[in-house]
Amino acid sequence: MMTEPLNAAARVIQLALTPIFLLTAVGSLLNVFATRLGRISDRIQGLKRDGRTNGYEMRRLRLRSKILDIAVTLTAAAGAMTCCAAITLFLGTLRDSRHAGVLFFFFGGGLICAVAGLACFVGEITIAGRALRDDHGEG
Repeated sequence: MMTEPLNAAARVIQLALTPIFLLTAVGSLLNVFATRLGRISDRIQGLKRDGRTNGYEMRRLRLRSKILDIAVTLTAAAGAMTCCAAITLFLGTLRDSRHAGVLFFFFGGGLICAVAGLACFVGEITIAGRALRDDHGEG
């Protein structure tokens, strides 16, 4: 029957949409992280230009940038694992074999890395919020 291969192909495409949606979210997160890193860099350059290199603020900015570096790395790993999950779906269909364990590893790993990247982002945002409160004399 001709409809069986077509149905199988349609099912794989449907299954591949979930990792692709996650990949879109990963791309958006990376864009946010890059913007945050740019703002940190601009702040450091502004402090240096004005000659106001406050040691405490510089250490805080460096910590924020390190946390964002980890967030970017984890989120990029999530994107790579998500891509591997999608590839595994297609390879599993092409070879007509069972790749469920590999698929769960890559997709699950991608989700874990995305969550860890988000946790780093929350940490960075918390530090930035504290800095704003400290600058304005709030607790």
